[in-house]
Amino acid sequence: MTISFPDGFLWGTATAAHQVEGGNWNNDWWLFEHTPGSAASEPSGDACDHFWRYPEDIAMLADLGFGAYRFSLEWSRIEPEEGEWSISALDHYRRMIAACRDNGLLPVVTFHHFTTPRWAAADGGWDNPAIVDRFGRFCEHAATHLGAEIGMGCTINEPNVVSLIGYRLGAFPPGVNDRAAYDRVNDNLKAAHRVGYDAIKAGPGDFPLGSCVAMGDWWSPEGSEAMLADFRHMHEGQHLDAARGDDYIGVQAYSRTRLTEQGKPLGSEEGVETLDMGYEYWPQALEVSIRHAAEVTGCPVYVTENGIGTTDDTQRIRYVTDALAGVRRCLDDGIDVRGYFYWSLMDNFEWAFGYRPQFGLVAVDRKTQARTIKPSATWLGGIARNNRLD
Repeated sequence: MTISFPDGFLWGTATAAHQVEGGNWNNDWWLFEHTPGSAASEPSGDACDHFWRYPEDIAMLADLGFGAYRFSLEWSRIEPEEGEWSISALDHYRRMIAACRDNGLLPVVTFHHFTTPRWAAADGGWDNPAIVDRFGRFCEHAATHLGAEIGMGCTINEPNVVSLIGYRLGAFPPGVNDRAAYDRVNDNLKAAHRVGYDAIKAGPGDFPLGSCVAMGDWWSPEGSEAMLADFRHMHEGQHLDAARGDDYIGVQAYSRTRLTEQGKPLGSEEGVETLDMGYEYWPQALEVSIRHAAEVTGCPVYVTENGIGTTDDTQRIRYVTDALAGVRRCLDDGIDVRGYFYWSLMDNFEWAFGYRPQFGLVAVDRKTQARTIKPSATWLGGIARNNRLD
């Protein structure tokens, strides 16, 4: 069987600055990693040294056959203190964009991927309404410097994860569990997306812009459908609503959420594989998420993250094969899906889990930083080059 994709379908991989660059000491995550008693299992340290090795990494990605690279700006490098702007840092990201262009890759730039400067975190972080204008100002400065060469942009990566895990579950900065704060943070994130969107659009360049929402499949016992819908809207729906009218919606899906009739989390279903991250092997979550995002927002869809953390590369290929089959079914039903980005290019710092989960198409030696291309990288790169899955 051959699964073909539309002409112009965009194939890429993704990273986030803090997870791969190394040495990002001036943000809330570095502080969280070094705070005794936090949920972080280990510090990020040098990460993948991508801040310096990006030319080779980008060339490697192009050689594999991909057409795009999604990466993020590190706000704390660009604005190390409030109102102080680093032209050197902005020029660094300009060179990354140029490296993508030189290698025939579309540069896809995320303006915020989980990390916030220490000075903003110390003043309430996302629980302070001032963050909305602060983020808008950051987007304005970054877009002014970089926008003419950006190929595609994302304002905020998974705002619903920032709020849920940071302000409700306590496993991300600031590590609290406060329902009222969770609600305030969601409101601030939605407002920041709109302010950032307008600021970026007002700058140079003319590229598709949207946000990227963490999504998945959902299940609860028969008879609790209303409860499930409420939970789904609280986690996904409110941020999908905030994306209506954008150039696209970024769908990021990995697994499913199972709840009791009372809305309490359930573990894996008996007989379903459990992965290193503790959730189910559930590739069908991507198709479910694409359909829901398209229905709620009415926007074209890019799969801006999908992948699996595993030490079994054969399992990785099986997972992505099943996920891409779901993408094809969405296309067959007329849903406007325009691209697929695998998470991640390299094994990297997986936030509170540290370096144990291995999502990468490329392995990274923690001592030498040597890169080793996995069979799944060659396999998926071939799909990207030929625009079909055999």
